[in-house]
Amino acid sequence: MKLLATFSLSTLLCFSLAAQQALSLADAIQIGLSNNYQIEIAERNIEIAQQNNSWEVAGRYPTVSFGIQGGNSYLDQFNPASFIRELTSLRSDWTGRVDVQWTIFDGFRVKLNKARLEELERISKGNAALAVQATVEDIILAYYQALVQQEQLKVISDVLLLSRDRIAYQEVRKEFGQATSFDLLQTQDAYLNDSTTLLIQQNNLNNTLRNLNRAMGVDDFTQQYNLTTPLDEAPKRYFLNDLQQRMLASNVNLQNSYLNRELAKANTQLRESEKYPILSIDVGGSYNENFSRLNAINPQTGEQFGAVNGNAFTGFANINLVYPIYTGGMRKRNIANSKIEEIVAQLNVEDLKRNLSTQLANSYATYENQLQLLELTNRLLDNAARNLEIAEERFKGGLISSFDYRTIQLNYINASQSRLNAYFNLKLTETELIRLTGGLVN
Repeated sequence: MKLLATFSLSTLLCFSLAAQQALSLADAIQIGLSNNYQIEIAERNIEIAQQNNSWEVAGRYPTVSFGIQGGNSYLDQFNPASFIRELTSLRSDWTGRVDVQWTIFDGFRVKLNKARLEELERISKGNAALAVQATVEDIILAYYQALVQQEQLKVISDVLLLSRDRIAYQEVRKEFGQATSFDLLQTQDAYLNDSTTLLIQQNNLNNTLRNLNRAMGVDDFTQQYNLTTPLDEAPKRYFLNDLQQRMLASNVNLQNSYLNRELAKANTQLRESEKYPILSIDVGGSYNENFSRLNAINPQTGEQFGAVNGNAFTGFANINLVYPIYTGGMRKRNIANSKIEEIVAQLNVEDLKRNLSTQLANSYATYENQLQLLELTNRLLDNAARNLEIAEERFKGGLISSFDYRTIQLNYINASQSRLNAYFNLKLTETELIRLTGGLVN
């Protein structure tokens, strides 16, 4: 039995040493937000949307282009029929061009494009908020799951110590002839069962801690923690009307649905702008420089033609007015489709409101029910703890058997587990209420 006691106490000592790093729920969330890849991706998409949200992209400013074109040619000719029978020429021609194009009026598309880009930036921020919300929710659930397993391990460890004390007590009684070998074996069986339960619970805790590390984005899955946020903090009371108002004002999914509706409206306005003419100006200029050399003799003068330089400058300023008179009904169809998309976006908003209201009402009712269950499990645990205390005294006094004592001991373990489950379910539902009302990202 000393070997068994040493084994179990060593297990408890290993657990105590492994859980050296204290970790609160707030710390876990902070670590997770800094390590999550989806959040980082969403932030990069925000940067892209912010760079695109500019008047340059919207088309307010003119475009300026510059180009250079050059060409060289060489000619070596012998033609007896020509008045210049032999001719060798080298020609070089270079042209530079600057062109400025500016749309003065395009049916307010520049302004509408800018408004659309602003909506796209808001949508990218909304998507980032969804990524943050999902990460925070995963961390909260993983944290409380691990916390429940940690608290349950403490309960089983306490029960194991009681079983160990019972063995020592039975061994003393057997020495004085007050207990039989059967009584001692029953006590040892209880101790072995508690030791087995402890090992299983330790494994359950390690699994949940690995899940917590995954949720936080920690690559070292073997990292152990001492979770410091209390599970049994005083529950909060909520009121359905307040939750409903907060949900309509702050729910992340609903806010993104509003943004999609506004984007659909902006797309319709952009389509309607196609009914207006487009007025633009095109200003530019070109400069040409050429050089040529003829290796031939002028038959009239008898002299070499020699080299010739030339240049030319051309400038232009044009006004363009374009109005598509008939496009096969395409503009009308595009506008009609955009208006339908507006209606669909509004229906999505209303449908989401209905679904969220139902989820909120269900979660609120579940939360209220779980508050009552928590109160009952607290009373049940108080009774079980008191019964265990009385049973221990009666067992030592020989008033109850080891079977009865073991039954009361198991009842205490079950009552503790029920209480921990009640707290976890309450935290689970409370997290859902906070998520529905947008509290996980605010």
